Amino acid sequence: MAHIQLTDIRKSFGALEVIKGVDMEIRSGEFMVFVGPSGCGKSTLLRLIAGLEDITHGTLAFDGEVMNQLAPAKRGIAMVFQSYALYPHMTVFDNMAFGMKLAGQDKAERDRRVREAADMLQLTPYLERLPRQLSGGQRQRVAIGRAIVRDPRVFLFDEPLSNLDAALRVATRLEIAKLHRSMHNTTMIYVTHDQVEAMTLADRICVLRDGVVEQIGTPLELYENPNSLFVAGFIGSPKMNFLDGRFSEEMRAHTIGIRSEHLLIEHGGRWRGSVVHSEMLGSDSYVYVDIGTSEPIVVRQEGTATLKPGETIALSPIEHELHRFDRDGRAIGRGLMKGAT
Repeated sequence: MAHIQLTDIRKSFGALEVIKGVDMEIRSGEFMVFVGPSGCGKSTLLRLIAGLEDITHGTLAFDGEVMNQLAPAKRGIAMVFQSYALYPHMTVFDNMAFGMKLAGQDKAERDRRVREAADMLQLTPYLERLPRQLSGGQRQRVAIGRAIVRDPRVFLFDEPLSNLDAALRVATRLEIAKLHRSMHNTTMIYVTHDQVEAMTLADRICVLRDGVVEQIGTPLELYENPNSLFVAGFIGSPKMNFLDGRFSEEMRAHTIGIRSEHLLIEHGGRWRGSVVHSEMLGSDSYVYVDIGTSEPIVVRQEGTATLKPGETIALSPIEHELHRFDRDGRAIGRGLMKGAT
């Protein structure tokens, strides 16, 4: 395990600054997820921690030891990439053992570590197979196993599930969560653009935007108390509904936000609108309603939606669940302002 401290970390490629002064603490044994849209700098930040890119300015420390000039191989990290990067002519066993073999590790110790990791990842029946004989999910588990056997201080994952189909993503996500627990909570940093992965895996999430940190917190903290319009719109599926103009003015804010589950369909509700579309997902339904905003707002209902397109309904927000944002998109409070109607 390693306690990681980033202090005013900056990274420039020529005149282009892509990481713009990141300050962050990643606790020993924590599962930290970097999340954000494409181009926000999350993979670059991971590569700076790994030592695959040089830090332009600032300090990176593991357990108080400055890492800036230390080679990647000496940092005690193991990295799992989006591509599996397995040797096609080697068996699963040999792929997992290869790094230890290069390092001159004793054969008996290599065998012990590989078999322990294979057992942990349910790969034991496949140790003599070649990568082409495995499914995508199994190949990704081999790549993870290859990292495990190195007994790293820090695990780094760079969008490891991007190449998998939906069912395999869920299954492998579960394996990674179990892995974190079984490895006595080794420090892990995980990069993804998928906020569902972030919400389900992380102890804490770092939301990045244009090379700066927007907010760091637990999944629930970010969902319930986003500090900006950006975080509110990025965390949660479906995203938070935003209303401005006459809707926000009556509540003394530039923009107000409300989650789909915090809208009630009721007679005499605050906002009237026309049903545009309904999505039935089994246990839940999402109803899209045009109330005169720039895009329809989404209302979550339990069970099967019975509302039809064109039907007029009235909605009321749960008032203490309203989020208020200023002109710059920063959060300024929850609920109605005193005296608002």
